[in-house]
Amino acid sequence: MVSSHHTYEKLTAITSRENVMADECLEDHTYTRLGGKADFYVTPETYKEVQEIVKVSLAEDIPFTLLGNGSNLIIKDGGIRGIVLNLGKLTTISTDGTRLVAQSGARIIDASQKALSCSLTGLEFACGIPGSVGGALFMNAGAYGGEIKDVLESTKVVDREGSLLTLAAEDLDLEYRSSNIPDKGYIVLEATFSMKKGAYVDIKAIMDDLTFKRESKQPLEYPSCGSVFKRPPGYFAGKLIQDSDLQGKQIGGAQVSLKHAGFIINLNGASATEYINLIHFVQDTVKKKFGVNLEREVKIIGEESPG
Repeated sequence: MVSSHHTYEKLTAITSRENVMADECLEDHTYTRLGGKADFYVTPETYKEVQEIVKVSLAEDIPFTLLGNGSNLIIKDGGIRGIVLNLGKLTTISTDGTRLVAQSGARIIDASQKALSCSLTGLEFACGIPGSVGGALFMNAGAYGGEIKDVLESTKVVDREGSLLTLAAEDLDLEYRSSNIPDKGYIVLEATFSMKKGAYVDIKAIMDDLTFKRESKQPLEYPSCGSVFKRPPGYFAGKLIQDSDLQGKQIGGAQVSLKHAGFIINLNGASATEYINLIHFVQDTVKKKFGVNLEREVKIIGEESPG
């Protein structure tokens, strides 16, 4: 535990006490239902609070981790030291003409629904992506032929020193499932999307179709991190895993989904170690059978359990 009382007092001087939780169990904040505890789990309510928390982390040399909504993430069983920052209270979504502005803690699904309600087209592909807006920018999220870089105009971020910056989309080096946000240490506060006017019935039809495809093919009834692997050039990760006879393969409580081979589910109280070991097993098996390297799309953070 980082100098507990001193750090707690520093943080609660910035935001309310109800926004600072000590020794918080992180499995309650991830889609996989995995992970140990955070020394401090902080949920600021304003951009200024985010800036001040970053500055305290820097001045006090306290480890700092940004946690999105936990949809594309595995936290190890030993948890995370220092401050874990979650922007889940920054959820405002608004429109101005053909621009849609969404705060980083809002779900990208909700941003797509807001676009639909205003008959704005461009975010239909995101109607089933479970991540936050900030997380969607972080990894240039995409599905069904669309991705964030197609519609992002600009973003507001806080840098490692706690300064507030406004960046154009091209400043983020958005590529397939990647950006420079992690390397730069940016904390996304909001995103502005450039949309186009469309017909409500047409936009809704596309979103309904994509929702049906997702719900019929993905194991949404179980905790998971979503699609585990990036698509290897010339292949489909799920097909490679399926052809390696790995569907149903289980390590502890973690299982390669029988419904969609590209998903690993927390079937029965899996530990993060079991989940990660199954990822490695799948990668090794596919490499031996097909000579293809499966690169993880999911991010793994935190510390190993001391036990």
